[in-house]
Amino acid sequence: MANFSKSDVPRFAVEVHQNEFLPAGGREVNAIVTVTATGGGTTGRLRLPPGAADPAHTWTRESGPDAAVVLMVDCSGSMDYPPAKMRNARDATAAAISSLRDGVAFAVVAGTHRAREVYPGGGRLAVADPDSRGEALHSLRGLTAGGGTAIGTWLRLADRLLAGADVSIRHGILLTDGRNEHESPEDLRAALDACAGRFTCDARGVGTDWEVKEVTAVASALLGSADIVADPAGLTEDFRRMMENAMGKEVADVALRLWTPVGTEIGFVKQVAPSVETLTGRRTPAGPRAGDYPTGSWGDESRDYHVCVKVPAADVGQEMLAARVSLVLPRPDGGTPETLAQGLVRAVWTDDTAASTSINAQVAHYTGQAELARVIQQGLDARKAGDLDGATARLGRAVQLADASGNDETAKLLAKVVDVVDAAAGTVRLKAKVAEADEMTLETRSTKTVRVKK
Repeated sequence: MANFSKSDVPRFAVEVHQNEFLPAGGREVNAIVTVTATGGGTTGRLRLPPGAADPAHTWTRESGPDAAVVLMVDCSGSMDYPPAKMRNARDATAAAISSLRDGVAFAVVAGTHRAREVYPGGGRLAVADPDSRGEALHSLRGLTAGGGTAIGTWLRLADRLLAGADVSIRHGILLTDGRNEHESPEDLRAALDACAGRFTCDARGVGTDWEVKEVTAVASALLGSADIVADPAGLTEDFRRMMENAMGKEVADVALRLWTPVGTEIGFVKQVAPSVETLTGRRTPAGPRAGDYPTGSWGDESRDYHVCVKVPAADVGQEMLAARVSLVLPRPDGGTPETLAQGLVRAVWTDDTAASTSINAQVAHYTGQAELARVIQQGLDARKAGDLDGATARLGRAVQLADASGNDETAKLLAKVVDVVDAAAGTVRLKAKVAEADEMTLETRSTKTVRVKK
């Protein structure tokens, strides 16, 4: 193994955006934490060797597989209706396999009411090279429709396969076209709990006969993306993009660590860009007054997190460190995790009303984006329940928030569900007829956010 220069390794940076000023007796501090990873290479496996003191100088890159991917393809009976759906799924899986880098470990699983290894079989993973990719493409003839749907069994098999790989990045890609009718919600939840933190997973629903909340639950629990592919013909390009994104990941198991002084507590932690994801309940203890929140795998990318800290009330003129925010990476030897980057959240009590009542632009923006995701879901649920007044009010508020924040993509999706009378005022009328694909697309993509306009 060889050491690499700073320009050849992933570099993490933390930037804190907040209004640190509070009125006398004020107790709530809000901050947006921007985490950016840049400069990772594209081949080999990145490791922090035991005893390394400075990740800027001691990252090493090994030859061999640096990632493992399991493709889980729905092969239930409904995939034969229309017949082109199964063909599109095979073509998409082929595109994903063709996008694998040499050296990446991989497997293909057929999912029905049980999970079946299609390639390479024998409870193992293949290593991507021209020969294994060719064999895998040939094996896709074994993807045929028939049977039920039990997503939890697919995930558990993927977990077993990935667990045997000596790699840093473990990833799953899951495709389904139907509801999870052959196992209980409790069984699926148990599978998600068992797999959380062990691998990440992107989930896709094809067509319109699947349940949005099931697909998004998979992606949420396993820190991946969820989306709809309403037209099966779009699967190939979507699978290719997902695999290329997975191949771009360089560092896994990065955690957002929050340390707070005595007397303070964490109100909540949310990822707010590129999508809204609540992390508060995923805290794991990390020593006295510290906790870790999972962020999953990273390539060259930037994400934003909203951190709310409850501090003790204080008088004008006092100030304190409300929280220390760190990005940490576990060591392979189980030693003290490496600190990759750090930022501070402060609290200062003042009698300057203008300062203490000013809301930081980043905090205000993402508070609105989180509300946007929430009211879309509430509005769609109300519409399904026949509460038309409630649906109109909430979707109208969603239109207003999307317009104010410049979230044009969400605004376009909303316009397929409601007729917009006045976007700024949030005045809308429910459409009498809405295509099921349009409603499901809005629900699936409701948590996607945009960043503050420069």
